[in-house]
Amino acid sequence: MSTGAAPTRIGLFGGTFDPPHVGHLVTAVNVGHALSLDVVILMVANLPWQKEGSRELTDAADRLAMVEAAVADVPGIVAGRTEIDAGGPSYTADTLARLAGEHRGAELFTIMGADAAAGLLSWDRYEEVIAGSTLVAVDRPGAQVPLPDGIEWIRVEVPRLEVSSTDLRSRFADGRPLDYLVTRPVLEVIAERSLYGARPDLWSRSDAVRT
Repeated sequence: MSTGAAPTRIGLFGGTFDPPHVGHLVTAVNVGHALSLDVVILMVANLPWQKEGSRELTDAADRLAMVEAAVADVPGIVAGRTEIDAGGPSYTADTLARLAGEHRGAELFTIMGADAAAGLLSWDRYEEVIAGSTLVAVDRPGAQVPLPDGIEWIRVEVPRLEVSSTDLRSRFADGRPLDYLVTRPVLEVIAERSLYGARPDLWSRSDAVRT
């Protein structure tokens, strides 16, 4: 990935990121490398319409702060706040239109996990997503998920990491180890903002590993 002039190949990797974890970073870095993207934007959803009402979400500003901390030292990866600034429910079609307006002439790539890609036809205005970007489905080794027919896809394989934000929220609450699942800067944001009912002893474990 290049990080010099204005980006001409931009990856949009949207999500709730509640919290962001190493799996998100591994995906962003590997897709960026495979497709020679200038930048991959980890776009923080304001109100993810597919998850609305399913559970209480961490405040968008807190989720953005965690993503900013996660990518601060990762070349070619940035945090995105476009959907937060827009307010209301977040739709990829709207975000792509805004990015196209901000980056005239840039080629946009919508990056999604294979399961999300398999359900693309359920997305709001999915036709606009197809028309406005190159679609990238992220596969795990040996597990290609069937994708909707009649749509052009790029498939990128990334290392298999069985990490989920749902599991991490439980780990924060009950004190199970978080080492190597969440980066230290993200842990620090969680501690500072008292997110997920996090306990102080979680950080002593990480300190022990680092010394």
